[in-house]
Amino acid sequence: VLNHSGPTDFVFRVFTTVPEFQALLFLLFLLLYLLILCGNTAIICVVCTHTSLRTPMYFFLSNLSFLEICYTTVVVPLMLSNILGAQKPIPLAGCGAQMFFFVTLGSTDCFLLAVMAYDRYVAVCHPLHYTLIMTQKLCVQMVVGALGLALSLSLQLTALIFTLPFCGHRREINHFLCDVPPVLRLACADIRVHQAVLYVVGILVLTVPFLLICVSYVFITLAILRIRSAEGRHRAFSTCSSHLTVVLLQYGCCSLVYLRPQSSTSEDEDRQIALVYTFVTPLLNPLIYTLRNKDVKGALRNAIISKAAS
Repeated sequence: VLNHSGPTDFVFRVFTTVPEFQALLFLLFLLLYLLILCGNTAIICVVCTHTSLRTPMYFFLSNLSFLEICYTTVVVPLMLSNILGAQKPIPLAGCGAQMFFFVTLGSTDCFLLAVMAYDRYVAVCHPLHYTLIMTQKLCVQMVVGALGLALSLSLQLTALIFTLPFCGHRREINHFLCDVPPVLRLACADIRVHQAVLYVVGILVLTVPFLLICVSYVFITLAILRIRSAEGRHRAFSTCSSHLTVVLLQYGCCSLVYLRPQSSTSEDEDRQIALVYTFVTPLLNPLIYTLRNKDVKGALRNAIISKAAS
């Protein structure tokens, strides 16, 4: 008979037991985390302090940067504390809290990318009505709506998973965070309903916004092809290509983890793919948007020069 009484603790599978590799991984992940914090904080500061960047596109970009900071902070500090030394147990409630915040922030991120695609669609396809359509009120409502929808989906999913019984007192999660698929694998009950719910949430968070983004880009591409001047075409395309790069990376990696049939997934593969959307996407986000964007580059340069001068 399985014993479900008493508190349940989880531990994370270690990356490596070799102390030298542990130190190397710790320093690598710490460096990436600090770069994510600096890059995204720089974008928020530049957008807030430069009046030329007070447009819907940059309002959404600064919100995306804030989300990336929160999202990595939910995962990385705990992950770093588990790389060095012995496995540290995380209680059931702690694991539930991490899953809730991770799913909420990750889902908001996906919804926000869809909102940004709509913003690009209005800017390219209806430039004369852009300021009338994309009002500050609508922008705030869209961000709040994205967060609200993510919160309700995440709360229901997390509550459903943590009503499951977990066998034993210390369960090992083959991951570096309390993500849904690896925690589900530790349940000692029939999880077919839970996997179906996860799949539905995955479709709502990943497939539906991705299809909306694709539709937006079909209209955007048709509008760009109608622009007569080569310079106009190039400008319209460059603002969209940076967004599209982030979209493909984020949705591609998340779909591989959440929308593949469970039988075809290896747990180690899931962990490697999760490293991409934990470190690579939040790091590339500020890089892609700043390196491909004259306005942000100019504002950053001015901010650095004025700091140096003062």
